[in-house]
Amino acid sequence: MSETFEQRIATSLDAEVRAEVSEYADMLAKEAGARAVLFYGSNLRTGSLEGVLDFYVLLPGPQAERVWPRVSYREWQRGDQMLRAKIATMSLQQFISAASGESRDTTIWTRFVQPSALVFAQDAAARIDVVEAVQAAAKTASKFAAALGPIAGKAEEFWRALFQATYRAEFRVEKPGREDSILSVNSAHFDGLLPLAWLAQSLEFDRDGERLEPQLAVKKRQEILRQWRRRERVGKALNILRLAKATTTFDGAARYGAWKLERHTGIQLEVTPFREKHPLLAMPGAAWELWRAKRNQR
Repeated sequence: MSETFEQRIATSLDAEVRAEVSEYADMLAKEAGARAVLFYGSNLRTGSLEGVLDFYVLLPGPQAERVWPRVSYREWQRGDQMLRAKIATMSLQQFISAASGESRDTTIWTRFVQPSALVFAQDAAARIDVVEAVQAAAKTASKFAAALGPIAGKAEEFWRALFQATYRAEFRVEKPGREDSILSVNSAHFDGLLPLAWLAQSLEFDRDGERLEPQLAVKKRQEILRQWRRRERVGKALNILRLAKATTTFDGAARYGAWKLERHTGIQLEVTPFREKHPLLAMPGAAWELWRAKRNQR
């Protein structure tokens, strides 16, 4: 363990990305007056520009909205290439708080214990804040993994137990084995991360080859599990609330839905100005048009 936990996280956030991704992040940051922009998801791993690029745009000042993040969809015609992005926006201040586990929300530290890249930072202070927040996310995730996982086992067993628990708490519909695919495709990222994160917060453990055994006193384990149950109780409600909000505040929802539909079915639905402005009111008409298009495909 010659590499420190802090070095490990800072290096991972410096992951190389395509020039197009950096340009997109710079454009989003400039428009929003952002302190920082993070890039994550499968396109970070593969380097592909296909599908949807995933960004978190972190703003200065206090969090403006009580239900966060604000989600939007954006299309950018860059030369002869159309780049699509899903953008989550929230304050850097709230991001730091959520990553540290201070709130009952689980989505930020669960997301950012996974790979991400800091593709824009307004200044050195913003970079330090984001790096420390992602470090906190890894510590928070590893703490809960220690209590939710086995008494002793391989690192992936602890991560697997954590992701399974967060999927249940967040009311997310995931295919069985989703946690295994996360761990397998990001094996280099997770390799050795758990013991480093435990050491960084003075969580003692025994090690025998690949077998790890966190040394949690009974009271400490019970306290972490109590913290988890409090988060588990509100997790579903929080995510349902976010989904409800997204139906009225998801900027570009109609274009995003039309693109997803064409990608998966080959059916093109026209995004009229009315559908763009009132996606909920437009749903019955769009559903009828989709039904007719499917019938004509037969």
